Amino acid sequence: MAPRRPNFNRTLRALIRDIVARMPEFRHVKVGRILVVAGEARRASRGTVKPLCFKGGKSIDKAGRRKPVVRIRGRRMLYCITLRPLFFRGSTAKARLETLMHELFHISLRFDGTLHAGRRHAKLGEEFGRRLRPLVRRYLKLCPEALLASLAHSGEVRVLQWLERPGPAYHPRTAKRRVRKVYTEDQLFSGVARMVTPRPRVVRETSARDDKVH
Repeated sequence: MAPRRPNFNRTLRALIRDIVARMPEFRHVKVGRILVVAGEARRASRGTVKPLCFKGGKSIDKAGRRKPVVRIRGRRMLYCITLRPLFFRGSTAKARLETLMHELFHISLRFDGTLHAGRRHAKLGEEFGRRLRPLVRRYLKLCPEALLASLAHSGEVRVLQWLERPGPAYHPRTAKRRVRKVYTEDQLFSGVARMVTPRPRVVRETSARDDKVH
């Protein structure tokens, strides 16, 4: 019998919940309002976060543009984090943790479905990494071993993916085609992703024989 594939979304929810509980810098994050999915490749990106609302948690802005609503099990999602192939196939547990914290760090302190205006790469440049890395190092000392082990998994896992992905904001009057207004679990499926985690290098101790000069 083939081994059961772990539910990676369950792992990610537990990890975000633990980050929020242990790190004051992320206390504004509500794990139940974040959807995490696996998505297609995008250059060398390992992950991205998409804000699902306009300022104040609104679906329509002052110009009349509308953002599709994403509602899972009756609860509206405010953010969607997409983990890309390099997250699964070219990362260590530490790198995967840093990717997830990176995307969470972009989220507005208001947690209203928008991103933090002061934490954009275009504004901070290399300073973004200098601010994030100390948080990652601090959390690595606090993270339960079982969660880190889950991030170091090698093999197939189950993870949510889009059957039909929500598009960008649009104006109802100028949209060229009919646009879906609400996305639910009906537009998602539990797909399979293969995680490949490099094994740590084993440093062989030098023996007396190795030291002997022939």
